[in-house]
Amino acid sequence: MTRKVVLVSAVALIDPDGRVLLAQRPEGKSMAGLWEFPGGKIEAGETPEEALIRELHEELGIDTWSSCLAPLTFASHAYEDFHLLMPLFACRRWNGTPQSREGQALKWVKAQDLKNFAMPPADVPLIPILRDWL
Repeated sequence: MTRKVVLVSAVALIDPDGRVLLAQRPEGKSMAGLWEFPGGKIEAGETPEEALIRELHEELGIDTWSSCLAPLTFASHAYEDFHLLMPLFACRRWNGTPQSREGQALKWVKAQDLKNFAMPPADVPLIPILRDWL
């Protein structure tokens, strides 16, 4: 069986207090109600960094730059209908205040508390890596 590979870029936005921003998937989307790292699909012709910069502007109203995105780790997860490949970047510098622009709830969370949030299966293995890094 061949699955489509879906490329998604995600970020751990880290505030001065060492907290990470999570976004809750809104009703009407797959995996609604689960918490995730902000980001989105990489469009044709985009690098993961370009996709992330675009998505952060569209979803949260903030601006950042490739030089502020540090590759941290990645997720490779087989869902039933597709295979997800998702690089996770860390970012400590951006302009603006993250605000929900697509109806998603936002929450700043200490790294050690990430495990207390229901997340998509692909995101779960990223938690200990991020916790140990911070």
